[in-house]
Amino acid sequence: MHGRETRGLNPKLKKTVVLVGMMGAGKSAVGRALASALDVPFRDSDTEIETAANMTIAEIFARDGEAFFRRKETQVIERLLDSRPAVLSTGGGAYMAEENRRMITEKGVAVWLDADLRVLWSRVRHRDSRPLLQTSDPLATLTEIYERRVPIYAQADLAVKSEQGLSVEGMARKVIETLMTRPDVLEECAR
Repeated sequence: MHGRETRGLNPKLKKTVVLVGMMGAGKSAVGRALASALDVPFRDSDTEIETAANMTIAEIFARDGEAFFRRKETQVIERLLDSRPAVLSTGGGAYMAEENRRMITEKGVAVWLDADLRVLWSRVRHRDSRPLLQTSDPLATLTEIYERRVPIYAQADLAVKSEQGLSVEGMARKVIETLMTRPDVLEECAR
């Protein structure tokens, strides 16, 4: 997808689109493609936290613990939601906090990238950058996290099913089509 190439539309984003979902769902990759298609900034809450702390997420978890990280995550998400409309990718656990869910729905729109467990495992199993999967049985850990989080992700304002084999650009198009059902978020404008 190049620039605003979305079936001849010239969509205007009115609220920040917050991508939520499991690690490996494609929030960063799809987020970048979506931001490019909508001609808005792409932001990643984990990257913003790492920049502010001058440490990786894994280092923050190791030094300060998950509770500290989650507090910082909420502060960063709030700051980003108060900026001009953009596409925001969040860490997999960000949407678990009720305060974050409320804030995202009030100031933006939550879009759940819904990928099944098999797809997620194929995407994350060879990466060592996932602090929550640094266990003796990462698949069992991922399964437990998935089962705990999916009912919460299902509360998102919108959901887009991730399909195995669908390109990043194809997923971004599916997200745009879904966002077009919400004129308070994305509106068609004449070119």
